[in-house]
Amino acid sequence: MADSGSEDIAVIGNTDLTPSESENNLKNTMVEKGTSLLKKMEISVAEAEKRTGKNAVNMQETYTVYLIETRPVDAASEGTNPVPDSLWRRYSEFELLRNYLLVAYPFVVVPPLPEKRAEFVWHKLTADNMDPDFVERRRVGLENFLLRVASHPVLSNDKIFYSFLTEENGWKETVFETGFQAKADSRLKALNATFRVKNPDKRFAEMKHYGDELQSVISQLLRVRARAADRLYGVYKVHGNYGRVFSEWSAIEKEMGDGLQSAGHHMDAYAASVDDILEEEEHYADQLKEYLFYADAVRAVCRKHELTQFELEMAAQDLISKKQQREELATGTVRTFSLKGMTSKLFGQETPEQREAKLKMLETQIEEGEELVKERKTECNEYVKSAWVDIERFKEQKDHDLREALISYAIMQISMCKKGIQVWNNAKECFSKM
Repeated sequence: MADSGSEDIAVIGNTDLTPSESENNLKNTMVEKGTSLLKKMEISVAEAEKRTGKNAVNMQETYTVYLIETRPVDAASEGTNPVPDSLWRRYSEFELLRNYLLVAYPFVVVPPLPEKRAEFVWHKLTADNMDPDFVERRRVGLENFLLRVASHPVLSNDKIFYSFLTEENGWKETVFETGFQAKADSRLKALNATFRVKNPDKRFAEMKHYGDELQSVISQLLRVRARAADRLYGVYKVHGNYGRVFSEWSAIEKEMGDGLQSAGHHMDAYAASVDDILEEEEHYADQLKEYLFYADAVRAVCRKHELTQFELEMAAQDLISKKQQREELATGTVRTFSLKGMTSKLFGQETPEQREAKLKMLETQIEEGEELVKERKTECNEYVKSAWVDIERFKEQKDHDLREALISYAIMQISMCKKGIQVWNNAKECFSKM
């Protein structure tokens, strides 16, 4: 499948291109293609498997691998059911893929990976990343990540992503050959731009602030949910004591014994049902966690805008400085204090030849500076345009997903309460028959 399908995938993730060339290439490609990979290929993470082997420093380690299965959509629509192509990937390889996408497409809100270790857990839930229940939830999260990328109008057409799905051997080498690691912006550089940029786009500043707020409220919501799960677990399990007491009571009664015994069974079933309820709740918690991590992706896009704008401002400032130097050199007047001005006063003026040579050099530097400012302005404008299109797409996706998740969570809570009422109705009938 890798050989037959690779020609159909647009090669738009070439990190050897400049940002301007890359974004133009992306826009042109998407107009031509107009479809996502998910419309051509079925993708799933079918299972997880625990393995043992030696790591990079030759030490024994236990790790989990995930089976990715793919098959063409055409086969399913034609009624045939071919054996899917499959390969195994470690979580670290998913991380490598996402890091590459972050660098290659800085203007995209790249979908997040599921958590590496469990966070916001209630006390009966283990934080062990090798726990079977946690591994299963992470398998679902990794599949969701692949489906998010495969349905994205830009990311889905990346050749590195396609090879991640179809080529088990040599994929890592292909990623590293792009040189994406050398092109990643350092955190210090981004932080410097954040504090020094003078004229950031107001929309991005507001979106960055929204990312902070979104992360804060979802974190609070997850903490409340974890505390509620603890309390709920205790309440349900305490109902098991009703079952035990009713059972013991039934042993000393003749007329009432059967009714008490039956009521006790209902209470035991009610107490045991909490495990399935809280397992279902974890599914909704994972949906919230996805958007907790999406907040980081949104802020990353905004930070890249700040850096792009800062580089434009620095280029413009340098150009103004060069033009001022040219004017001072041509007129022989110094409008601001400088070491150069003091040196001229102490040791005399430069010769006409020296001044002419410096003017010529400054003219060259000004021409280069004007070209650089023009280039930076174009890159910045293109980035703003591309990034805002994807942010709008993300906002629409977020509103839909969170609305559906919260409605489903409310329905689950209503269903849980109805089951509790039914248990007590059943108990009432048992008592009535005594």
